[in-house]
Amino acid sequence: MAAGSPGSSRRRVVVAITGASGSAYGVRLLQHLQLLDDVEVHLVVSRSGSLTLSQETSLSPRDLRGMADVSHRATDVGASIASGSFGVYAMVVAPCSIRTLSAVAYCQSSDLISRAADVTLKEGRQLVLMVRETPLHLGHLRAMTAAAEAGAIIMPPVPALYERPADVGELIDSTVRRVIERIGLTATADVWQGIQPTSAVLNGRSA
Repeated sequence: MAAGSPGSSRRRVVVAITGASGSAYGVRLLQHLQLLDDVEVHLVVSRSGSLTLSQETSLSPRDLRGMADVSHRATDVGASIASGSFGVYAMVVAPCSIRTLSAVAYCQSSDLISRAADVTLKEGRQLVLMVRETPLHLGHLRAMTAAAEAGAIIMPPVPALYERPADVGELIDSTVRRVIERIGLTATADVWQGIQPTSAVLNGRSA
């Protein structure tokens, strides 16, 4: 049975939102996951994440809680997702601050987000870190390397401009769809078909 509620085949996905700029990535991830009937979403928002959310969007943490099946306080290190015995399919930190990256890389489980991330790694489950920072100095890069060596998937929200997005919303959606596809929930991301010349040749004939 998949990791979900007792007697259910729903897969549990933990979504953590930290204080890095880019809270819209976490919001859109929640909205996309809401559309998947076989997913049970657990949400954790850090204190800094709530502050950034208020600066970058018109949403409140309460609004986000309405997008999740279960919401946990970031200070509640005794929550269900802090235990390896609680079956979780995957965890995504969107966006991931350098502070959270460092906590994951160096096993500093001081709050529920870093604890849940550490548990995800030690249980061999998928952990996606949407690290949002630029430029990167050597310390950042070393932390990314350490986290990757521990099993984390480092996935900065890099826009795919070849899709010719019409606005920021399309940029965000493209990245979020790729995250969902990366953890194997659904193949919603647009498939790259290659650069098509003006006169593409299909089966020996000009298109």
